[in-house]
Amino acid sequence: MRHILFYVTCLALLCGFLPCSSQAEGPSLEPTKVDLFEAGKDGYGTYRIPGIVVTKNGVVLAYCEARRNASTDWGQIDVMLRRSTDGGVTWSPMKKIIELEGKFERNPAAVAQKLGKEGEITVNNPIAIADPRPGVVHFLYCVEYNRLFYMRSEDDGLSFSKPIDLTAVVEKLRPSYDWQSLAVGPGHGIRLQNGRLLAAIWLSTGNGGHAHRPSVVSTVYSDDDGKTWQLGDIVANETKPLVNPNESILIELADGRVMINMRSESPEHRRAVSISPDGSTKWSTPKFNEQLLEPICMANIIRWPNAKEGSKTGIVFSNPHNLERANAKPGQGRDRKNLSLKLSYDEGETWPISKTLEAGSSAYSDLAVSADGSLLCFYERTKIDEATKKRTAFLTVARVSVAWMTDGKDK
Repeated sequence: MRHILFYVTCLALLCGFLPCSSQAEGPSLEPTKVDLFEAGKDGYGTYRIPGIVVTKNGVVLAYCEARRNASTDWGQIDVMLRRSTDGGVTWSPMKKIIELEGKFERNPAAVAQKLGKEGEITVNNPIAIADPRPGVVHFLYCVEYNRLFYMRSEDDGLSFSKPIDLTAVVEKLRPSYDWQSLAVGPGHGIRLQNGRLLAAIWLSTGNGGHAHRPSVVSTVYSDDDGKTWQLGDIVANETKPLVNPNESILIELADGRVMINMRSESPEHRRAVSISPDGSTKWSTPKFNEQLLEPICMANIIRWPNAKEGSKTGIVFSNPHNLERANAKPGQGRDRKNLSLKLSYDEGETWPISKTLEAGSSAYSDLAVSADGSLLCFYERTKIDEATKKRTAFLTVARVSVAWMTDGKDK
């Protein structure tokens, strides 16, 4: 009888009918990390500005800026993409997905400040929006920080349509704000439950630092599946309480409203939040969230359905949780390190859970949820060779479990 029970038990374990101990489900499981892009490899000096989405078919798309000569925002920059069909375990070779056709001029604001080089054109700030229909991915990007484009994929990022120039949409703002530079995202955009495609955008008169300051924040949106786009209201201006608001992130709340979480150069060094009923109009007065430190760096946010407290799903926020820097003045950038993940169960009001993903040098990040419910964080980090002390910059994808994030309290 004992022999029969033994064989039945083994069969049940093999078929998955009985629970068995597994590191993948335990709270002790550390995130797995895969380096996707390495500075100095494949003809590019560095790779920056990561973005990641997961398509309806479960294909993971990781994209970034490939900067030919240096890490500066201005110069010869291309957009590269890698795909994973197994949830982020293995990846395709990188592929350049934007080929410029026609004549492109350098941004006059950058030329005036001697930024970039003659003959070099910047393709910047790529963002994708995953669609609920199989295979469909929307994609926005800028050229020379003064032209905005849209293209789409019908085959999970294997190919993209011919780009459509959307710059005229933003030109409508010029009578009230004479912008010279603009950038969408970066990171990812969102699709609301009502079908609206939505992305954050910042604009600048370009006569300040790096031709990116001063700046204001708005959104661009499409209510017809990307065929036409509109510019939303200004969310935050360039004056106090926010100083130079710029790279911002969006999330749809449980009640259908849209929350924008903004980076700025304000002396408070906290992320600023505003809420709109539709993601384009009637934005609330921005307020600082005391728990979300602002070292002046891109951040990101996403809903994580697998993280639950009762009937409430969790929202995850990522950025370098650090305000340390020698001799720094209020409003100056802090050291980009200690990339952390925070978890909220009350729609971003409070953030009771915080875990360090990368204690060392780490900066921009984007978030997605894989088909199996794991959290994917695509981020910038620098690794130091202990023997040579050489520093090398990478773009890395970390795979995170709910159990690790919550120390086993939520599985």
